[in-house]
Amino acid sequence: MTETAATTPENTFSPGGRRRHRKPRQNGAGTGFRRALVLALAVPAASGALAGPSAFAAQEGVGTTAKTHDLDADEQQMAKSLKTRILDQRLGSNVSGVVLDADSNTTVWGHHASTALMPASNAKLATSTAALTVLGPQHRFTTKVVYGHGTLTLVGGGDRTLTTAGLAELAKTASAGLKAAGRTTVKVTVDDSLFPEPTLAKGWSDGYYPDTVAPVRALVVDGHGVQDTSIDAGQVFVKQLAVHGVTVTGEVTRATARPTDVPVAQHKSAPLSNIVHTMLKHSDNDIAETLLRMTALGAGRPASFEGGTEVVRHVLSRVYGVSLHNFKLYDGSGLSRADRIPAATLAQILELPAQPRYAHTLGSVLDGLPVSGEAGSTLGPEYGRFDDANSKCAVGKVHAKTGTLTGAIALSGLTQGKDGKWKVFSFVENGATADPNAVKDAMDDLAATVNGCYL
Repeated sequence: MTETAATTPENTFSPGGRRRHRKPRQNGAGTGFRRALVLALAVPAASGALAGPSAFAAQEGVGTTAKTHDLDADEQQMAKSLKTRILDQRLGSNVSGVVLDADSNTTVWGHHASTALMPASNAKLATSTAALTVLGPQHRFTTKVVYGHGTLTLVGGGDRTLTTAGLAELAKTASAGLKAAGRTTVKVTVDDSLFPEPTLAKGWSDGYYPDTVAPVRALVVDGHGVQDTSIDAGQVFVKQLAVHGVTVTGEVTRATARPTDVPVAQHKSAPLSNIVHTMLKHSDNDIAETLLRMTALGAGRPASFEGGTEVVRHVLSRVYGVSLHNFKLYDGSGLSRADRIPAATLAQILELPAQPRYAHTLGSVLDGLPVSGEAGSTLGPEYGRFDDANSKCAVGKVHAKTGTLTGAIALSGLTQGKDGKWKVFSFVENGATADPNAVKDAMDDLAATVNGCYL
């Protein structure tokens, strides 16, 4: 069997200089943990325990709340400004926020931080953390081609980043094998049985399909937003076979590969760390939902919304001690209007990758955060971010995940404050009636306030 592998650039963002004091439920997040997680989730009692709030929960903010006299002058000014600016009419009345001092694990400022609101795409932070923890940052997804009974079967392995170039390499290798065996005519089927038949998550509208998110299948090419990504990928594969002189008879159909089929080619994705980077930079819903299912499979659970979100809850609460108070998650992308995550919890999740002990596993979460003013990301000028008089001073200084749904806008990330200390922040609003662009401007102003450039 011939193997090809996709590659992408290495991660680069690492704030550094952080010290953490919160103790996790378990140490590390490697192969040993993944074996333990499979065992833990196999026990019904363990799964049932996930329904209740974490013992780390039930507080306004996270960590220790700093008294005013414990804050330096810059932090006092920031907290004073945020207290006023969180009441900006553009943000509406249903808004929450929190700012943590990253080094001391103290809450510098909070406003309804434990109130659970729709997080929109900020939910991808939870999905990324669980995927990297369960599968490992170097994990690669494999797409295979097998042969039997006159048929080539393209077998999906949950690689949402597979491209036509990857299929072309598979077709080239498969064609060479066929010709060596004296065959130039075959049938083609696709096997996407790794995932069950696509369904809607709780809180999803069928209007999401296929533009906002495609039905979640284990086989797709070039991120095509179509109803049946597997058949579509098979058709692209057929075209690539034709380039190499192989004739395909009949239409592409769906079938499960036989155990006796012979492997003839495989393609491996870039490492998971790079896929997470891409997913966060562009807030890719399809990658997020595929990762949720692959994470579930990696932990021995069904490749479903329910299986994936169960594992996310387990990883956050049992491995890292993140609060699940008022936490409700029904998908991997944050498209569900039933999702609820407090700003305090989002801030806790963002604290993790900067801790030295988790940097190797979760570092791509930090590196994947869009940067204020970064073209091509969801905080780029094409989205009108950090371009008003108050926030443009923070261009290049804020690393944050965006979140946007009708009636929900969120911004959670990190920035270095005026005092030189790194701050973790999260702001979430639901139900604001102002123009969404005006709401985003107000959010950017809050982030610039945390940075200290907007006084």
